[in-house]
Amino acid sequence: MSSPVKALTLGVIAAIAAIAGLVVANFVFKPDQPAGVQIASGTLLPSPRAIPEFALTGGGGQPFTKAGLNGQWSVIFVGFTHCPDVCPNTLAKLKAVHSTLATQNKPLQVLFLSVDPERDTPPIIASYVTHFDPAFVGATGPKEELDKLGSAMGFIYMKSPGATPETYSIDHSSALILINPQAQVAGYFTQPLKVDELVADLGTLIEPSGTL
Repeated sequence: MSSPVKALTLGVIAAIAAIAGLVVANFVFKPDQPAGVQIASGTLLPSPRAIPEFALTGGGGQPFTKAGLNGQWSVIFVGFTHCPDVCPNTLAKLKAVHSTLATQNKPLQVLFLSVDPERDTPPIIASYVTHFDPAFVGATGPKEELDKLGSAMGFIYMKSPGATPETYSIDHSSALILINPQAQVAGYFTQPLKVDELVADLGTLIEPSGTL
C-alpha cells in the first residue's frame, strides 16, 4: 500500500473510531441537559459550574449542605424576609411555577437563601417560606459561607443602612439560579420573571418523576 493511500486509510479509521467513541460516551455519560436544549426566559451555561461544599442551616434548624441539591433540579432565589417587593413577588411566582410543574409530575426544589442571617433565624425563615408553599426550602448561614456561595453561584449582596441600625435593608441579586441534579450551576433566569415561560423552560429540562 502506497504511503498516501495508507495515510488516508488510517485517517478514515481514526475518524470512525472517534465518532464511535462519541456515541458510546453519549450513552455512558448522560449529559446534564439534552443537547441543543434552548430556554426562552433564561440562559444555560455552556458547561455547568461546580459548587463547593458548604454548610448552611435550614428553616427547621437542620443542616443544609451540598447534598441537599443532589438528585433533582433546583432553583435558588437569594433574598431576605424583610424584603418589601422583589422577594415576595418572586416567591409568589415560584409557587405558581412549582404547582404547575407538580401537576406534570416534574419535581422542582425551590430554595430561598437568606443573606440576612442577623435577623433571619431558622424559625423566621421556615415561617416565611411556608407562607408561600410548604414544599419550599429555606436556609441561611454565616457570612463566610454566603460569600463562598456567592462567588461560586454568581450572586452578590450588600447591607444598606436604614434610619436605625435595626432597619437596614439588603441589596441583592434577583436572578434565579438554576441547579442541575449533579448540584452544579446550570444557568440563570433573570427578572422580570414570567410564570408561563418558567414553566415551559423548566418543563423541557426536568424529567417526569419515576422515569429513568
